Formats: sequence, C-alpha cells, structure tokens
Amino acid sequence: MKVEEMFSVKGYGAIVTGGASGLGLGFTEVLAENGARVTMLDLSKERIEREGQRLRDAGLDVRGVVVDVTDRPGLHRAFDETAALYGRLDVVFANAGIDSGPGFVTLDRKTRVPEGAVENYDDARWNRVIETNLNSVFTTIKAAARHMKKRNSGRIIVTTSVAGLLIESGVGAAYMAAKAGAAHYMRVAAQELARYNILVNAIAPGPFITNIGGGHAHKQEVQAAFAHTIPLGRMASVEEIKGLALYLASPASSFMTGTQIVIDGGALLGTVD
Repeated sequence: MKVEEMFSVKGYGAIVTGGASGLGLGFTEVLAENGARVTMLDLSKERIEREGQRLRDAGLDVRGVVVDVTDRPGLHRAFDETAALYGRLDVVFANAGIDSGPGFVTLDRKTRVPEGAVENYDDARWNRVIETNLNSVFTTIKAAARHMKKRNSGRIIVTTSVAGLLIESGVGAAYMAAKAGAAHYMRVAAQELARYNILVNAIAPGPFITNIGGGHAHKQEVQAAFAHTIPLGRMASVEEIKGLALYLASPASSFMTGTQIVIDGGALLGTVD
C-alpha cells in the first residue's frame, strides 16, 4: 500500500465532538482536508457557523450541529442523524472538554490558590468537569459503537491529557481525574470492541495553545510558565497535532488499539535547567 493510501480518509464519515474550536477544530480540518465528510458537534452555534462556513468556502465537506455533550439523548440523536446522512460512520473523535479552573497552586507553582484546595473545591465544579470530560466520553463511545458494529469497522479517538498521567498542580483536580478515567475507559472499550474491528485509542496532549479556559494559553505569562516545564521550551500549536490525528483515523494505524499516545514536547521527561 502506498503512503497516500495508508493515510487516506477519503469518503469517510466522521464526527468530532467539540469540533469547532481548539484541538477539535484541528481534527475537523485535517479529516476534511484529506477527503472525509465531517460533522462538528459543538456547544457554540456561533463557532459552528463561522468555522463551518470557512471550511465549506475552502471546498470541504463540513457541517455542524449544536449539542451539549452532557445531553445524552441529544448526543445520541446527533450521531443517528449524522450516520443516516453519510450512510456510514468511520471515525469519531471524543474530544469535547472544559478547563476546570485553577489548581491548588498557580501555573508557576509559586503561590497557593485557596479555591483549588481540597477542602474548598466546589462540588458543582467537580461534577460539571466529570460530566463533560469523562461521562461524555462514555456516551460518545457508546453512540459510536452502536453504528460502527453494524459495519464491523471504525476508529474512535479520545482526547485525554498528560494531566491524567502526572500531577499538574496548577490544573484543577477534577480535570486530572477525568482525563485519567477517560484514558482507562478507552482501554476497556478497546478490548471489548476489538472483536468488531473497532479501534479505540487516545491522544494525550501536553500544553497546546487553544481557547480552552477562556483562552488563557494565549497569554505570554502562561506560555512562559509552561515553557519552563517542557524540554522543548515552548507550548504547541494546534497544527502540530494534526499528523497524529490523521494517523489514528486512517488505515496507517490498523494494528493499534488501546494505546494512549503522548504529544507533549517532552513534558513527561521532567524539566532540565
């Protein structure tokens, strides 16, 4: 098989949750740019309309549906409508997620943050993050499996985080717990669905410059704080995750399932003075 065939997703039907911004928009773009028909599921009607029109103007087959991934019946309806429209569902990115706010210290690890402390951690905040970042992954995989099993084929890619592998004290506890849980559920689903040729993997990003959490990653002081903890000395752009996303969505990854791939600039290696 030629390289261009190995990485081809031409004609695929795809869904990306949280697909109209940040990493999700990157996943939408790389799939559509390589011939897939892509539906962005996103909470923001404005983002869906803006990004969808931009991509369609570029000649890409992209549509959008406004849905809250914590609305389980709504999410299932969106999957059913999309699968019926495309006549197939080949690739799903379970990507939607939210930033849980500050951890118990600031990002530079110099100052304690009272609202991030265990005894002060708000119950509503915890529940909202777990529902959005973990429970929605369960619902997304469930919805995807219902359609993929009919064709005995499919790819499901979960967005986890390096914060699920190490303690990022500047990040809220609920975010870390949710991402670790999503990674392990990915492995559970991968084992069960392997019989049906449905491959389930995860991408664990390190610090990327996106609009999550109000866009704080665009601030120079935030980028500088993260740069000190990353051997490559910088945060990443969304463009830098597209190649990995295409690999996991395409035939090139045909013998890979239950794997979490870290893309973090070496953050897990530890810092170097």
